[in-house]
Amino acid sequence: PPAQPRAAMPADEVSCRRALRRLGVTFSDLAPIDDGGACRVDYPVRVSSLAGNVEMKPAATLTCAMAVAFASWTKKELTPSARWRYLSGVKAIHQGSSYSCRNVRGKNVASEHSRGNALDVARIELRNGRDIDVRKPGFFAFRQKRLLANVRKGGCQYFNTVLGPGYNAAHADHFHFDRGRARVCR
Repeated sequence: PPAQPRAAMPADEVSCRRALRRLGVTFSDLAPIDDGGACRVDYPVRVSSLAGNVEMKPAATLTCAMAVAFASWTKKELTPSARWRYLSGVKAIHQGSSYSCRNVRGKNVASEHSRGNALDVARIELRNGRDIDVRKPGFFAFRQKRLLANVRKGGCQYFNTVLGPGYNAAHADHFHFDRGRARVCR
């Protein structure tokens, strides 16, 4: 059957895209995603870079509101923390998962990833060539520990859920940020 014409984008989505542009985000609109059940994003965006030429590797598929929250966190928390701790800007954020049709591990409940409302960060690449792996750093990695503690704590202002190494085995190698209903910041 022929494709149905897409309805006009709601005003809040149009406004959200203006906010992304103001934040310096490079993004493109994607076709609606409907993989059945809770796996649905009506107005997804594909984010390829953030303010300050911070690359998103690979590009992330998110709701616009999640993209704004992540871009704001990067600009106001991650980048200043990296400059203060390492005297370097952020070159790239290596994400492990954005939109993905799946349940929360071990539960029969849809993950916020299935709504485009979550992003996992595995590694942060700095402009000075240093890589910050978010797994628990070694005993003497004081600078890295403080950076990761700062960005985790700062994430709680932008996301309802922030999980990472130390929370549970499923989050041992990445930070999980989402805008779901649950309020968990650990």
